Amino acid sequence: MADFSGRVVILTGAAGGFGQAAARCFADAGARLVLSDLHRAPLEALAAGLKGDVRTVAGDISEPDLSERLVETALAEFGRLDVAVNNAGIVHDMAPLPKTPVDVARRIIDIDLMGVFYAMRAQLPALEKRFRDTGEAGAIVNVASVAGVVGAPMLSVYSAAKHGVVGLTRSAALEYARRGVRVNALCPSFARTPMATDFLDKAGTNRDQAEAALVQAIPMRRLAEVGEVIAGLVFLADPASSFVTGQTLQIDGGLSAA
Repeated sequence: MADFSGRVVILTGAAGGFGQAAARCFADAGARLVLSDLHRAPLEALAAGLKGDVRTVAGDISEPDLSERLVETALAEFGRLDVAVNNAGIVHDMAPLPKTPVDVARRIIDIDLMGVFYAMRAQLPALEKRFRDTGEAGAIVNVASVAGVVGAPMLSVYSAAKHGVVGLTRSAALEYARRGVRVNALCPSFARTPMATDFLDKAGTNRDQAEAALVQAIPMRRLAEVGEVIAGLVFLADPASSFVTGQTLQIDGGLSAA
């Protein structure tokens, strides 16, 4: 297991499927955590079950001030920031592009793309300053999607937002390659999370049939398990992965290899 003893990790979307698993993994590895999600109650319930030092900041990632408050909390409470995992995101119902409502499209872009922009805008200066002051490098992991590296029919706006996250990731990685900050994107396909199961429940057929149809494009013919995705996330965040930056790590059962 990677060792995050004493390191401070910001994690957004902490109350979701990936978020909860990541929070537990980082806490078990010794990290001190600043957790965020939209609603306070599930966030605090998660924090109460974690070992070690945890702070929570509820809010909407599409509002720029939340990202600033998260960094301020890390610095004020723990005196440092080492890792930021930008995991908060939503998906829209499957629909042809012309049938995707404008307000839904804007909300997807605001959360899935602009939320990551606001987060990195606040995180990068703090991580760079720590590197200048101490020589200790930091890391940002943006949770994108395999839909950010391939097309996703019927999920056009979600795919566009995640392509944007990949673009932000690669650009920031180049900007900060000599400034002590690694920036990478995690690109999973559908995993067995509440977001995925809710998505399948809305598919208009029973869940087994919907899942079978969904995995037809995946060479392994199954959904990812949450632990498989979190293993990739931890790898990208791990200080031992010190020469890995600007990458998209596809955990997708071979989907993007086709």
